[in-house]
This record gives sequence, C-alpha cells and structure tokens, in this order.
Amino acid sequence: MEALLYLEDGTVIKGKGFGYKTTKVGELVFNTGMTGYQKTLTDPSYKGQIITMTYPLIGNYGVSSIDNESEGIHAFGLVAKDICFTPSNSNCIMNIDEWLKEQKVPGIWKVDTRRITKKIRNEGTIKCVISNEGISIEQAQKLCEETDLRGDWMKEVSIKEQKVIPAQEGLEVKKVAVLDFGVKKSILDGLTARGCELHMFPYGTAAEEIMSINPDGIFLTNGPGDPEAATEAIEITRKIMGVVPTFGICMGHQVLALASGGKTYKLKYGHRGGNHGVYDKDTNRSYITSQNHGYAVDSNSIILKGLEVSHINLNDGTVEGMKHRDLPIFSVQYHPEASPGPNDSDYLFDRFIDLMKGGVL
Repeated sequence: MEALLYLEDGTVIKGKGFGYKTTKVGELVFNTGMTGYQKTLTDPSYKGQIITMTYPLIGNYGVSSIDNESEGIHAFGLVAKDICFTPSNSNCIMNIDEWLKEQKVPGIWKVDTRRITKKIRNEGTIKCVISNEGISIEQAQKLCEETDLRGDWMKEVSIKEQKVIPAQEGLEVKKVAVLDFGVKKSILDGLTARGCELHMFPYGTAAEEIMSINPDGIFLTNGPGDPEAATEAIEITRKIMGVVPTFGICMGHQVLALASGGKTYKLKYGHRGGNHGVYDKDTNRSYITSQNHGYAVDSNSIILKGLEVSHINLNDGTVEGMKHRDLPIFSVQYHPEASPGPNDSDYLFDRFIDLMKGGVL
C-alpha cells in the first residue's frame, strides 16, 4: 500500500505503507539505535512521536514476548528505509508488520531516512502526518494545521491506580516511592534487582499520600512531553524532594531541576539513540549512554539553587546529570538501565541504594 509523510513546512515524502492502516499526527524525530526498535516503540517517553530509524534495516529479528518496556506501543508511527518481513530469532513471535497491525500503529518504508534525518538535524523536530490509508496531500495538510500536539502525555501513560512491586527475594529491602510519569519496565527491574520494594504512584498523587508510606527513597521516572507542562508533578516534587534520598531519570531529572527553581529548554532535535557519550565529573570517566529526550536542563539556572552539574554530554555540552550540594538528591538525563555500554551506568542504581543505606553523594 502507498503511504506518505506530510511535514508542517509542506514537505511531502512518499513511500510504501506497512502496519495498521490509519493516519496519525505527531512530532517527527529520529533515533540512531542500530538495535532495540521494540524497546524504543514501547517506551512511554515516545508518546506523541513519529520515529525515523536511522539504521537502514528494521525488523530483522522480529518481535519477542520479552522485550517490551510497557504494555504496548506508545509511538504514533514508524519510518524506515527497509523492513524485514521474514525475521530470524529464536524468541520471535511475529514480524514487525504484524505487530504494528496488532497495536494499531502506522508505518512507512522505502523512504530516504538519511534525507529525513538531515532535515531534522538542520531544521529541528517538526510536526508531521503519517498515513498509509490513501489520504490526499490536501487532507494531510488540513489535518496537520488543525492538530495541536501539546497533550498531557504523562497523565495518559502513568498508571491509574497505586500498586506495589516486590523486591527480589533474599535481599535487604528498601521501600521506594515511585512517581510514575511513564516508566520503562527495565528501570523498575533495575531497582527490584537491588532490593527495592516499589510503591508505584499515579501522576498527580498528593505529596502527603506519597510520604504516608514512610519511604526509604523517592524515585522520579522517565516520561513523555514538555517538563514545564508537568505543573502538578513539579509542585509535588518540590514538597518531598530531599526528605529522603531522591533519584530522577530523564523526565524525573528535568522535574527535579524545575522543582528546585531551575529551567528547561527544548533542544533543536533532541538526543535519541544508544551511542551518546557522557562525562561523569565524579568518576572522571566517560560512558556510552542510551538517550531519549527532547528537552534539557539549563545549567546556569540551577547554579544558585543548591544544585551542581555532575554529567556533561560530550557531543554538545548539555547537562546530563546533577546533584544537590547539601541534600541526598541526584539525577541523570540519560537511561542507565539501557545497555549500550553494556552495563557501564549500573553504578547509578547502586549509588541510590547506597544513599538509602546512609551513604553520601
């Protein structure tokens, strides 16, 4: 089937369609990962986005039952140069075309993904229509103009009711309050594997209710959207941060900065992929990290707020981590639970455990 991408600036890109026959409007971004398309598509942080994969072949190892980061796909669409419909993998249960049909997500392939990526790098992320159901360019243009992308994505992807995830047996248990903005399963696995009993709270839960469980630590998760739009999360975090050891990842990192009085800003095209170099000032080491974010913390805005920059992006110098000078609070912009290093950044989870046991930053 024929498919098209219509970009907000009037650019039209035609290709072949796959996946579910539908039309979606989202933010067109690119991801540089050579593998991990299943984890990427099921990461709640991609809610509202249409993902262009820069690696030319997608789908060659199919889709498994063990690689989801959530219950389903959150991305609004997938763009690829070439799609493999006959995957080879012992864990494969279906191909990517079948999976996108099951999840009601559209895809387009046989397009020049290098051209798309260069356009995003030069001009920035852009609103886009993806359609594989035969709509006209005029219909796509009208839909693009009429659609507002500013959604309350964190509220949509957060759990709706409180729940408890037990720690792995045989470990010293620490009770952790998790503020869920759209968490990845592998982050939760990284915490439970270290003895954390996770008390999951939906987006917007009152600070008093969170602290009523007397947690040993507080964890702020990743999530989609504009951090400055998360006004409820910022105010709640301001009330509870630092009472006990507090750790934030990605959106949680940004919310911590805003709750401290700092600022965030939108990056031109964001950081998405598994090959981003980050320097940790404390360890005096550089790490290869996995990232997925379109916003960053303004380093100058946190200097007089008790925070200091602890990690720096080696590509563009943006803030990749911070810590409080007096309180047990730290955070990173990237994803230490992912495995591009492959396990170089696991020490951050261990640092959180150590803080809950009385250690210092």
